[in-house]
Amino acid sequence: MKIILFNDFRVGILKGDHVVDITSVISHIPHHGIGDLMNGLIKSFDKVRPRIEQTVQKGKGVLISSVKIRPPLPKPVNIECMAVNYMEDGTRKEPALINAFHKSPNTIIGHGDTMVLPDIGASIFEGEAEIALVMGKGGSFIPASKAMEHIFGYVNFIDGSARGVVPEGNTFYQMKSRATFASIGPYLVTADEVKDPHKLQVRLWVNGVLKQNFNTDDMAHKIPRCIEWVSSIHELEPGDIIATGTNHRGLSAFQDGDKVELEVDGLGRLAIGVRDDLKRTWARETRLEREQRGLTGMTPQLTGKYAKA
Repeated sequence: MKIILFNDFRVGILKGDHVVDITSVISHIPHHGIGDLMNGLIKSFDKVRPRIEQTVQKGKGVLISSVKIRPPLPKPVNIECMAVNYMEDGTRKEPALINAFHKSPNTIIGHGDTMVLPDIGASIFEGEAEIALVMGKGGSFIPASKAMEHIFGYVNFIDGSARGVVPEGNTFYQMKSRATFASIGPYLVTADEVKDPHKLQVRLWVNGVLKQNFNTDDMAHKIPRCIEWVSSIHELEPGDIIATGTNHRGLSAFQDGDKVELEVDGLGRLAIGVRDDLKRTWARETRLEREQRGLTGMTPQLTGKYAKA
């Protein structure tokens, strides 16, 4: 099932190329606002699913092309992002130590929205293509052997990053939790529609040019281990997001006017814009292309405020 939020945050189910409104079916779920409603829907999904399926079967819906798509999870309690969690096409000799960082729920935007690059002295702005899982059952100290049972579904996730902010060693929060730096969508896909989340192709385009193209089978710490580790630190709740990391070799600078598209097999295509009021520019190279030319470090800023002479 593909769950979508649309227009004035109506809740719908994707049926072919149509959206069937199920808001009235789930309105009895206790909630304060749409974010709370979605988390409540996830928590009680098994109970309401039969009524949802009946409504979808009978309903015709409206064309998805005629609606404004919203982020499918407007207000998760937690967004946790796995760090350095890919083997980078076998170029890493061994997995990095398992690690993650917290990303503010206030960073979320959806399909058709815009990532805004802030007026700060960052070396480069990037967006990482990722598959994210959404928790169905919460809990603490969830064993890896039971972890997959706790997943409600999956969603495309673009992890925005402002690299090179200062002071060094004190950067994750201000690098990752900027407003608009977590893009999700276009809809949330329930886990039963994803046969194996560790065998999915992940592709990201910038202005129609393919930049990232990797498979989730390259993941260093698999999803059960990620859930086990994160839940050993704090309790996870229904609707929480865990982004599983990226292969960094295809990362490139996001710049003003860019159209960015992310597609993970079976999860639809998420498209966002990029706005930079300072109109800063960088070369259009990926990290891999830079490495192949024998260059080290991040792609340097070419023009605009904060560019180094």
